[in-house]
Amino acid sequence: MQNRDAVFLEDLCPKLRDRCWRQSLHNFTGRKCIYCGNTSESIDHVIPCSKGGLSVTDNCVPACLSCNGSKTDIEVFSWYRQQTFYDPRRAMAVRAWIDGDRRLAMRLLQWAEPKTNQPAKGLYKLQNLDFDLETAA
Repeated sequence: MQNRDAVFLEDLCPKLRDRCWRQSLHNFTGRKCIYCGNTSESIDHVIPCSKGGLSVTDNCVPACLSCNGSKTDIEVFSWYRQQTFYDPRRAMAVRAWIDGDRRLAMRLLQWAEPKTNQPAKGLYKLQNLDFDLETAA
């Protein structure tokens, strides 16, 4: 039996195909909302369906329920600029996602994530300075 002759479960059950597609969108961003960085629980249409947006990967982004609910059918960038958590790097990531450049979108989202495990450079230098002063005395 050839692969082209096979019947896949996704072909028999469109809901399963949709669920796999939605999960793949969440996995792209590490289950983070593309707008605020919280846990993503829904899929937001960047261009709302009510304004002609399609349910395709370039138009659908992972979002938390709060962002998805407050955006409603407003244009994404005008809504996002008014939010207290606005981050221009995330706005550029949304633009890259819409343009189909998910690699750039992921790099921008990584850049927008706060670094918590690395010590501050000034603190590290200060620790070395203290160490040097103690050995010199």
